[in-house]
Amino acid sequence: MLDQTVAITPPGRGVPARYAAFSGIWAGRLDGMYEGKLAVLTVSPGGQVTVSYAWGDVADYKPGVADGAGRIVGNTLKLGRLPNGADATFTMQPDGTLAATYALAGQTYRGQFARQ
Repeated sequence: MLDQTVAITPPGRGVPARYAAFSGIWAGRLDGMYEGKLAVLTVSPGGQVTVSYAWGDVADYKPGVADGAGRIVGNTLKLGRLPNGADATFTMQPDGTLAATYALAGQTYRGQFARQ
């Protein structure tokens, strides 16, 4: 899973609150069984983010960690394609959790991620 030394850079003053809300470390399960952790490392005023995403066993795919980038549009953070070919989105919910969608090899997995 994620390295314990992962560093979150607090959003600057120019970052809109709706984007700043994504900053931090989030964890959850996809389809109730596949662990995932998302660290939103930086958030820019324009909604660009840098992230580290860690996943456990997903179907036939081994656990891994990938650093990447993404963009927040509206209330949804969409990551760039992960090295394992997965596409992931995280939508901010009214209760402050993220609704995660993880699509890999023709399968779509869903779950809720909570701030750690």
